[in-house]
Amino acid sequence: MRLVKPKKFLGQHFLKDLKVAQDIADTVDSQPELPVLEVGPGMGVLTQFLVKKERTVKVVEVDYESVAYLREAFPSLEDHIIEDDFLKMNLNRTFDGNPFVLTGNYPYNISSQIFFKMLDNKELIPCCTGMIQKEVAERIAAGPGSKTYGILSVLIQAWYEVEYLFTVSEHVFNPPPKVKSAVIRMTRNQTHDLGCNEKLFKQVVKTTFNQRRKTLRNSIKPILGKESSILQDEIFNKRPEQLSVQQFVELTNMVEKELVLMNSQQH
Repeated sequence: MRLVKPKKFLGQHFLKDLKVAQDIADTVDSQPELPVLEVGPGMGVLTQFLVKKERTVKVVEVDYESVAYLREAFPSLEDHIIEDDFLKMNLNRTFDGNPFVLTGNYPYNISSQIFFKMLDNKELIPCCTGMIQKEVAERIAAGPGSKTYGILSVLIQAWYEVEYLFTVSEHVFNPPPKVKSAVIRMTRNQTHDLGCNEKLFKQVVKTTFNQRRKTLRNSIKPILGKESSILQDEIFNKRPEQLSVQQFVELTNMVEKELVLMNSQQH
């Protein structure tokens, strides 16, 4: 079988260390009853350990060369290889609308987009595990008050418990990436309703963190305008990284109430 050459434009770095691959595959064992979707299997270093588990495994791969390799190397997966771009897939069709575990050695250049897609499909994905850039993993796992706490931390932690599992050296890849990697697991928490307008919540989180050095009083102006009366409230003295997820929910409710009021005054 011809080996697949890693393609730079796809952000491919193939894992060579089988012990690490086994450890990543085992992260899905926390949800043993669910089928698994692996993103970007490449030459199947992770896949070979996933298919040994007593459950349905499907893989999604955009690189036609890798798809050809997987078909040859894993004949048993034949009907379970999806040749597609994960970011464009309708995930309801993957397992007939049933929930599944998402895993993979994710392409680093699109890992954040993968997790935004996970959030859009959170009712289908009770658990997501896998390997990403260490810096991104630290950001997702960071708590309030930390320099790395940001948009991804808040939006993911609103719906998922995050575990930073272990760090992976750059030397176990071909080609070695310029950064260290880390394996994380995100498991749906008990929240089914944030208790605020979800769309506005995302907007508030993104708007304030996009100017994270400013206090909320200054960073929230694009949403509220300069004349808003609630800007005198004490919470607006804080910077976004000082707020917990719950405080962002409260802030969103304050903002929504104010927007409704301002709206009614204009009419």
